[in-house]
This record gives sequence, C-alpha cells and structure tokens, in this order.
Amino acid sequence: MITITRKLEFDAGHRIPDHRSQCRNLHGHRYVLEITLTGEVSRQAGASDNGMVMDFADVKALANEHLVSVWDHAFIVYEGDAAVRDFLASLPDHKTVVLDRVPTVENLAAVAFDKLAAVFDAHYGRDLRLMRLRLYETPNCWAEVTA
Repeated sequence: MITITRKLEFDAGHRIPDHRSQCRNLHGHRYVLEITLTGEVSRQAGASDNGMVMDFADVKALANEHLVSVWDHAFIVYEGDAAVRDFLASLPDHKTVVLDRVPTVENLAAVAFDKLAAVFDAHYGRDLRLMRLRLYETPNCWAEVTA
C-alpha cells in the first residue's frame, strides 16, 4: 500500500456561538485541507493513472466537487444558531452551508472526512481509501481525522 496526500485551500466564514472569546463573532479563515489516500499503485498499461494510487488531478476534482466548491466563500453556520441563520437568509443569494453541529475545526474535519470517505472509497476499485484528513483553520491550528 502507498499513501498519497493532496492539499487544497478555501475560504469560509463561521462563528462559534457559545465561545467565551472572539470566536463567537462572525469571522472567516483561509482553510487548508489535506487529503491522504492509501491504496495500491495501478499497474494497468496504457491507463492515464498507470503507476499511481490515484491521479492528483482526480483527487482535486472529486474533493472540489463534493466539498471544497460547496464550502468555499460560504458562511458555515450551525442549524441551532437561529439569529445568524435568519440574518444570512435575509441576504439575497448568500452562499450558506447549514450544519447539524457547531462549525468548530474539529466538527468541520469530521464532516469533511465523512463526505470524502464516501466519495473516494466508492470511486475506485483498487482498495483506495481515505486514510487521513487534516483541516487547518490557521497555520498553527488544525484538526485531524484518521480512518
């Protein structure tokens, strides 16, 4: 088994409604997402991904389609944060993502892992698996989910 990692970045806003410090205010981050996959190297002569666990362009395309494009430049809000949900709903065509949990980096990483594990684990038949997902909220703070 070989492990590969693809890094992607996106911007999103959130707030932690019950936080005792500044994170209770509306704010945003430049998130960095690292997706680590494990699998067998393709040995299919003539195939575009011959010699690869998965083409990095395919990793990027699937992650963008199922997560990054959905969250990029969106405000990610907890469904129980009614005041902010109502405010965002009053903005025409605002890109809002509503989650069933408070959008801490830990919860965002867990949601991202679940979404992407279903995509990658089902996409290829070569025992490809999402092994680790790391989500940086800042360059010094991140959460990591492992299989």
